[in-house]
Amino acid sequence: MVETATDTIPAGLDEMAPGPVLAAFLASIDINQVSGYDRIVVLRADKRMASHYDARAYRDMAGVTDALAELEGQERPEYAAESAAAEIRAALHLTRRAADVELSFALTLRDRLPKLARMLETGVIDVRRATTIERNTVHLTDETARTVVDRIADVASRLTTGQLAARIRRLCMEANPDEAADRYAHRVADRRLVVEPSDDGTADLLGLDLPPQRVVAVTRRINKMARGLRGSGETRTMDQLRADVFLDLLSGKGRHAAGGGGVIDIRVDLDTLAALTNHPGDLAGYGPVISDIARQVAEVQQRCEWRYTITDTQTGQPIQTGTTRRRPTAAQRRTVESRDLTCRFPGCRMPGTECDLDHQILWSQGGRTTVPLLTPLCRHDHITVRHLIGWTYKRLPNGDYQWTSKLGHIYITSREPP
Repeated sequence: MVETATDTIPAGLDEMAPGPVLAAFLASIDINQVSGYDRIVVLRADKRMASHYDARAYRDMAGVTDALAELEGQERPEYAAESAAAEIRAALHLTRRAADVELSFALTLRDRLPKLARMLETGVIDVRRATTIERNTVHLTDETARTVVDRIADVASRLTTGQLAARIRRLCMEANPDEAADRYAHRVADRRLVVEPSDDGTADLLGLDLPPQRVVAVTRRINKMARGLRGSGETRTMDQLRADVFLDLLSGKGRHAAGGGGVIDIRVDLDTLAALTNHPGDLAGYGPVISDIARQVAEVQQRCEWRYTITDTQTGQPIQTGTTRRRPTAAQRRTVESRDLTCRFPGCRMPGTECDLDHQILWSQGGRTTVPLLTPLCRHDHITVRHLIGWTYKRLPNGDYQWTSKLGHIYITSREPP
């Protein structure tokens, strides 16, 4: 329980840019003496300052390389980065690998992605988001990578790292569809199964570089079967159940071997479906896939049920929905899941097909079961956050969702896929 506030925070603290003035204000605040609402404002300000100082530290690392390049001279310029990594490793008590990674990131910020460095220094993003952007653009040319950063800059601060990675994968595909298709073809041609023993005597079985639409279908099927095993007397966790179903399916044992599939959602715009453009599609619960995969999923019938949503190329609004195989499914649920591909709580990416449908107006308070008043929420966000904790939300005219926390803060969840 937050105690009654006795201090007030400076006006405009939530919009104040990181720097000496903000640092001075934060140093004067006793967090135990401000309201619960203001504690979130102070937290965000502290995180902006942390990002600011992180950016300065990476700038300093790049500066060490410059200093050592001058010492090495023209004769041995290739040794500058190696020498700088050793210096940083000793000064900051890092492993050799960590020093190499940190210095590489610092040089990338300065030389390859200067806008990303500015975003970090001004507190727009933190290090986790910055490294997510850098790692997901490393395969691009400098020019294309900078274009992707430009296009992600306005929304990066509002996305989780998972959402950010998915959005960047889509932007990379859009930036050069042919190159993305070539990368996919080369990687899937190298698909393989890897067995790795663990230190504890167990083993890991990994399928690498597999077609995403088949992986999603298999995952849904395993999840559905695992949920079907839960009941009275079952002591295994969901992770254990999924692992056991996985092994039973591969070995042909148990009642799972001949089971049916799950439900897969695909969203693709009309021009891509007609092969007029090559925009990426979206597999709910996975993220963007190249246009060829999106078209295949929309056309091919599987043992599991595939649901598709065809969207207007210009507006992104659904213009047709359907299923590739008839299955007893409520029309209302299919419509809601086609409208909202994932759980609508901020940052959650649980596919709508695996979510509860929540009444925006509680049933106990006269809420009706109609499509405009139903919202997909994962079980945790539905039961715990919505009903037990007491967050509230409403659907906005543009399809976004506005959530209000227990402390009174407002968070917006966009209807656009990450």
